[in-house]
Amino acid sequence: MNHSKQGFTLIELMLAMTFVSALLLAIAMTVIQISNVYTRGLTIKEVNQAGRTISTDLKRGISQSAPFAVPGPKYVDRSWGGRLCVGQYSYVWNYGVTLSDPKANGSNSNIYGNSTSKIRFVKVPDSAGSYCSTPTKSIDSTGAVELLASGDRDLAMHSFVISNSSTDAKSNQSLYSISYVIGTNDQAALMPGQTSCRVPSDLASDLNYCSINQFDIVVRAVNALQ
Repeated sequence: MNHSKQGFTLIELMLAMTFVSALLLAIAMTVIQISNVYTRGLTIKEVNQAGRTISTDLKRGISQSAPFAVPGPKYVDRSWGGRLCVGQYSYVWNYGVTLSDPKANGSNSNIYGNSTSKIRFVKVPDSAGSYCSTPTKSIDSTGAVELLASGDRDLAMHSFVISNSSTDAKSNQSLYSISYVIGTNDQAALMPGQTSCRVPSDLASDLNYCSINQFDIVVRAVNALQ
């Protein structure tokens, strides 16, 4: 009585293993792509949330301010950052290049007085506008609120420009256009000028953890009592 033995040939086993390997590789690549998309989404979300927080506070702060001249004594614009004094509060910020510079010191408002906490974009009580009249004055941390926390992605302000759009002398109201750029602060992954991330073909690019966004808002100063 003959018993035939049946099984997989070596070629069949190799083909099966090749198919399984290709399938596992495809799954792994898909998981990596999903992870990259998720990570980039978190980065963009963090930048956008920070931008909206600053936008909301600027609108509220300036709307409670009397009209002011731009350029003028209430707006300080420097290569290291700037200051904007709008009445009860003043805004003080450092640009990303300043935060990344180990030589930066208190002369450019890099710290709260003698504290080691670096200023990113803070709102501080300053009814006299002294931080703008004396641009080198150190910032008192009392009552100061950091509106741009570093977060998980090391966020920073990269540019800030304000201009006077129009003024109505009869109603004592003024409109201001504000444009600012917020993003991650890995200087190596940013293009010169910090206005965009490096392209994917650049060896220094890191699109998963790099995001830059420009915010443009129009605000109105209407408080004629100040």
